[in-house]
Amino acid sequence: MRIGFGYDSHRFAEGRRLVLGGIEFPGETGLAGHSDADVLIHAIVDALLGAAALGDIGSHFPDTDPQWKDVDSTELLAAVTREVRAAGYRIGNVDATVICERPKLRPCIELIRERLASVMSVGKGRVSVKGKTNEKMDDVGAGVGISVHAVCLLEEARI
Repeated sequence: MRIGFGYDSHRFAEGRRLVLGGIEFPGETGLAGHSDADVLIHAIVDALLGAAALGDIGSHFPDTDPQWKDVDSTELLAAVTREVRAAGYRIGNVDATVICERPKLRPCIELIRERLASVMSVGKGRVSVKGKTNEKMDDVGAGVGISVHAVCLLEEARI
């Protein structure tokens, strides 16, 4: 078994759409980033890559490469899932905590879990997503952006 940890954070940016876990939040201010800035998926990607010792999101999808400009981050997650499987692992589970003052995630948590599970081709029961506030502390608590912590467990695939 291999355990991976991922972290990401992005500032809010006017004129961008907000996407978390592959789900768009209409009417909400989006996040700054080279891709669609899906901070939740980015943290999960880093956890998966870390567990498999395959580098990090920036080494696979550099923000200097125009190929990744405004890309849907579910494409990044799907590619990394394939790479993790090719390295001989299967996803045991993923657990992520989204830290933000807004938007409220609870109404969309099940939809996000379903979307992430679908992209990673695992059962929904292997994906956990939680929303927390930062109780008005630091920049995230002041509503400047969103941060995410993610962990995953990879298991060696049986041949």
